[in-house]
Amino acid sequence: MPPLGTFDLYVLRCRYAERRPGAVTPNLLRGAFGSALKKISEPDYEHYFAPRQLSKQPSGLADPPRPFVFRLPEPGLLQMNVFTTRERVHAVFQLALEQIEAFTIQTVEEEFVQMPLQPPTGSVRRLRLRFITPTELKPHGEPTFGILMSRIRDRISTLRALWGSGPLEMDFSAFGERAASVVRWRSDLQHVERQRTSRRTGQTHSIGGFTGVMEFAGDLTEFIPYLEAARYTGVGRQTVWGKGEIACETF
Repeated sequence: MPPLGTFDLYVLRCRYAERRPGAVTPNLLRGAFGSALKKISEPDYEHYFAPRQLSKQPSGLADPPRPFVFRLPEPGLLQMNVFTTRERVHAVFQLALEQIEAFTIQTVEEEFVQMPLQPPTGSVRRLRLRFITPTELKPHGEPTFGILMSRIRDRISTLRALWGSGPLEMDFSAFGERAASVVRWRSDLQHVERQRTSRRTGQTHSIGGFTGVMEFAGDLTEFIPYLEAARYTGVGRQTVWGKGEIACETF
């Protein structure tokens, strides 16, 4: 198997103080950040927040993914995972965050994260996957490991192609076949009903999905780096609204 390189990103960690209690959510961040970025720079808004649809996309990625997701790991801490590594955009992103009225940013720390996509040493035969925020995958229903890894593979490759070091150079079909051989050992998922209403259009959209725990068994070693990268990227639909956050542990 040829070397697969790395998945690279920048992590911006912003300490903030709320101006309105309970106002900061991933959904608010997405909309407020987009509005602020558009006021600051229309070209940057068009390029990073509203990228145009590509002519060819992997299955499950009908729209170009934005080069960022928001995380709220604890009260008073905003984390922005930025997947643009070919150009420096942190200054304009930080300036847009500082324009959001719901909070005041106090400090900002930046970290460059470079994640090797090579399998770890040793063999991994069991893992537990936690879906922390509502996750939605196509086709709908309880996902198989093959479907899950195919979506993660496509998202990582597309983010690299659009914003980073280039698409993954691998046999996508063989990767999917190996993932499909992994067995679902245990599943404890709950469906979450959640909606958002656009202030601009007044339309209501579902941002629900499933949360909970799944355990898998099989030859899992090669998939661990992709699951680690997916902790930062999220998986499935509407990751920019905070959906699809996962965590993985082996045992």
